[in-house]
Order: sequence, then C-alpha cells, then structure tokens
Amino acid sequence: MEIKTCGKAIDSLLEKVLCMNILSSDYFKELYRLKTYHEVVDEIYNQVDHVEPWMTGNCRGPSTAFCLLYKFFTMKLTVKQMHGLLKHEDSPYIRAIGFLYLRYVADTKTLWNWFEPYVKDEEEFSPESHGRMTTMGAYVRDLLLGQVRLSASCS
Repeated sequence: MEIKTCGKAIDSLLEKVLCMNILSSDYFKELYRLKTYHEVVDEIYNQVDHVEPWMTGNCRGPSTAFCLLYKFFTMKLTVKQMHGLLKHEDSPYIRAIGFLYLRYVADTKTLWNWFEPYVKDEEEFSPESHGRMTTMGAYVRDLLLGQVRLSASCS
C-alpha cells in the first residue's frame, strides 16, 4: 500500500532551483542504476553524512541526501518501506531521509501519526554538515514545527 500523499507533482515538491540542480547532477544520473528500495537504502548508508539540501564547499551542488530523497520520490514508497526506513538501525541518515520524505510527500493530516512515535527518540546524529549533534526526536519535532528549512513541501 502506497503512502497517502498530498497529491503534488514530484517536480513541485522541492524549490525549482534545487529540483533542476538535482535532475542535472551527474550523481543523480548515476542513481538510475539503482532499481530497488534496498539498493537506495544501501546507497544512503554508504554515501550520506548530512541531510541538508546543498553540498558544502565551493561547488554547492545538490547534496547526496537530497538526490537520494528525490530518487525515493520517483519510486513512490509503500507504507511497509517507510516503516523500514524509520526503524532502520544501521544509520540515522536512512531514518532522517524517511522523515524528510514524509514531510515533503505525505498528506499533512497523516504526519502526526507517522512522527509521533519518534518525537522522543534519543538517537544522536548530525543533520548539518558542520557536525552539530542533535537527537532524532529533536529533528522530527523541528520538521513538524517547520524549524528545519524546507525548500517546499505539501503544507
């Protein structure tokens, strides 16, 4: 069963400049080789070290996290797959991308049901590239309250 979405087209979920940069990036084009949910999860595990939209440094291209998030947008994740992301034990970035997916794609009326079990989650990670640590629960609360800068979303 697919996740109940807000109904927006994929190309309108992210701000236009970010979306265009993702679609034209060499890294995103390499992701065409990934055909399954599990392959994308493995790629997140191996490549993602923050969940900001843009890479840091001089090139300022789209981050690997947002390229992989967009790849998930194209796959239309199921409820079972989403539970797999949110409960994943190998990497907090896999979980964070799951929460980002929901924040961008899910019907806003369903967000609390998805996020509520995790608002007190104590797993620590660094969502930003500069390494400041936070808990997954704080990150989830910030996503719900709009404290994480989203370039667009269903709300």
